Amino acid sequence: MGRILCTANQKGGVGKTTTAVNLAASLAAAEKRVLLVDLDPQANASSGLGVRLAPGEPSAYPLLLGHAPAADLARSTQVPHLSLIPASRDLAGAEVELVGADRREHRLRTALAEIRDRYDFVFIDCPPSLSLLTVNALVAADAVIIPLQCEYYALEGLGQLLTTIRTVRRSFNPRLQVEGILLTMFDARNNLSHQVAEEVRRHFRDKVFRSVIPRNVRLSEAPSHGKPALLYDVRSTGAQSYLRMARELLT
Repeated sequence: MGRILCTANQKGGVGKTTTAVNLAASLAAAEKRVLLVDLDPQANASSGLGVRLAPGEPSAYPLLLGHAPAADLARSTQVPHLSLIPASRDLAGAEVELVGADRREHRLRTALAEIRDRYDFVFIDCPPSLSLLTVNALVAADAVIIPLQCEYYALEGLGQLLTTIRTVRRSFNPRLQVEGILLTMFDARNNLSHQVAEEVRRHFRDKVFRSVIPRNVRLSEAPSHGKPALLYDVRSTGAQSYLRMARELLT
């Protein structure tokens, strides 16, 4: 049975989608069967894999509403072994439509249960908010990867996310775990990056991944070309960092 992992952080600009796309691609490069579910109405994970939906094309929206099975929505990508259920702007309206629905927090979990055996890993990219979409991802997931930028306000809001995770564990998904905190946007030339990394490791100890994702121009450029970093420039420090992170996840 495949593991379901979500990348979550209610703060924007922390490398959440970059992590979802590049970690999924790196595991696929290791010949693992991987599915990425884009649950963010901004659809950045989809465009980062070169998928831009035309109006009306199937997306994660009918998946949540129970109008289409996951197997019909998953599409292949330019990365062998990596499939994608893309997002559309319609997802922004899904929360309103689900407000009065039965078991509204379990919609994604129910939808993915039918196909998780087909994959080694299922990644869910959450929106940058603690919304019903994020709650659906947390209820569906086995574990959460929390990208945390090495900047001044790194820990701001993290407590709220951890409280939400505990609430979801208590109310909906007792198996949910924090897989780990991933330090992102690390600048080795900047003393602040080192200070933040040390503080996070002191607070969270073994819950912090050994792998660290640096600030890297090629990593930032890759989404505009519709490619994960390993296809855009596999030799870049960003691509190599995510390949190391994939190996850490597999050990």
